[in-house]
Amino acid sequence: MFWGKKMKLVAITGSIGCGKTTLAGLVRELGYVVYDVDGWTRALYRKRDFIKLILKSFPEVNENGKVNKRKLRNLVFENSNELKRLEELVHPFLIKRFFNIIHRNCRYDDIFFIDAALILELGWDKYCDLVIVADVDKEIQKQRVMKRDNISAQDFEKILAAQMDNKEKILRSDVVIETDKPLGVLKTELLSIIDEL
Repeated sequence: MFWGKKMKLVAITGSIGCGKTTLAGLVRELGYVVYDVDGWTRALYRKRDFIKLILKSFPEVNENGKVNKRKLRNLVFENSNELKRLEELVHPFLIKRFFNIIHRNCRYDDIFFIDAALILELGWDKYCDLVIVADVDKEIQKQRVMKRDNISAQDFEKILAAQMDNKEKILRSDVVIETDKPLGVLKTELLSIIDEL
């Protein structure tokens, strides 16, 4: 137990389209609390002060006082310096929220999950008892993302190039789950992992 307390913290991660969100959904169905870091980020874009900050830093994505997320995504995934600038605005909020969650739950004898693509990039893996990485064949991954986000193969490759390679995530994680299986099989695998904690 990392915290010297009863709580256990399990991370679910993986590159875009690898099935991380599917695994997190199955864990919720099993009755566990899953904190969605992507959801935290989406919530930021509904906060007036944060919108002002983004529009000041990236005026080219201003669309009548709102953030054009497609323009912002294209901008940051085509330029690593711009991505770094955006992360410098977003990450402090995520880090604060992450430690608030830990502080709030560390006295409970339970398992909590955190669903975040950037667990390893943010260095949060060192605070987790277990890191699960979702993986899938790259062609399946590409088709999933293109269909889900309505983007081109070229845009998919740009997004992928801006992320840590899933092979690297696998090397740095404790458990790998291949997600090109029926949901019932994935749920059984997750139950087996949870039982061993």
